[in-house]
Amino acid sequence: MKTRKTITRRDFLKGTAGFLLAPTAITSVPRSARAQAKTKVVVIRNMGVVGPNSEINRNILQAMLDEAACILTGEKETRLAWQSLFVKTDVVGIKTNAWHYLPTPKELEGAIHQRLVDVGIPTTNISIDDRGVLDNPVFKKATSLVNVRPARTHHWSGVGSCLKNYIMFVRNPSAYHDEGCSDLGKIWTYPVVQGKTRLNILCALTPQFYGRGAHFFDRRYVWPYKGLIVGTDPVAVDAVGAELLRRKRVAHFGEDRSLDVQPVHISVADKKFKLGVSDLSRIEIVKVGWQEEVLL
Repeated sequence: MKTRKTITRRDFLKGTAGFLLAPTAITSVPRSARAQAKTKVVVIRNMGVVGPNSEINRNILQAMLDEAACILTGEKETRLAWQSLFVKTDVVGIKTNAWHYLPTPKELEGAIHQRLVDVGIPTTNISIDDRGVLDNPVFKKATSLVNVRPARTHHWSGVGSCLKNYIMFVRNPSAYHDEGCSDLGKIWTYPVVQGKTRLNILCALTPQFYGRGAHFFDRRYVWPYKGLIVGTDPVAVDAVGAELLRRKRVAHFGEDRSLDVQPVHISVADKKFKLGVSDLSRIEIVKVGWQEEVLL
């Protein structure tokens, strides 16, 4: 078995030009690249979506998701927004995340499921799954995927991301842990998922911004951000999510406290696998709703 290499901050800066750790360095981006159209990521927050006892308001969450879909698609009506993403003949797998400390909320899974049903997709053609996706009959024949998971730090990949969420689409997930999980983007080129993902959602209702060690969880480093980060480009969504967690660490500790590894897989997904945009200067972050301590 290969030994997992710990990627240092210096390695990360050298390998990726610090696109996450030094967002002000956009002057080094060629003028032709800066002139390209930006990819859109919606950051939507509502101070009432999470209550004082961590209960989630399903109605508010549904409204947040619907508004994000409208902004992404340019449609003014919820129905038209979801119909522009999915059709009633689709077979849809909702790839969730079941990590017991901070799972994808059932309320969010339910909100996505409801809108797919509203499009006209039969419930028999919709499935929500994580670790069983390769053997799930709906996922096996899926024409479309929704990728949804909580935003958090991660021992092997630096951050738990939308890109990382597809590691269960391979039989040997540990084979993708080397070098900070740098080759996670390769999974997105496999037929089981290639070209199928219509929507990527990083759940930032209560993200974890710091952690050290495998399966680390500490409520001291979880905060009620009360938001969703939504886009059609998984790389851009992850770049924004990673930057949010970085800025929270700076705000909390007074410095960017180092993680086990830096999230190099996000830049590699862009530069090597051409899955999307990792350069924050080329991402249009549309901030909607509650703006207090939005950080981005």
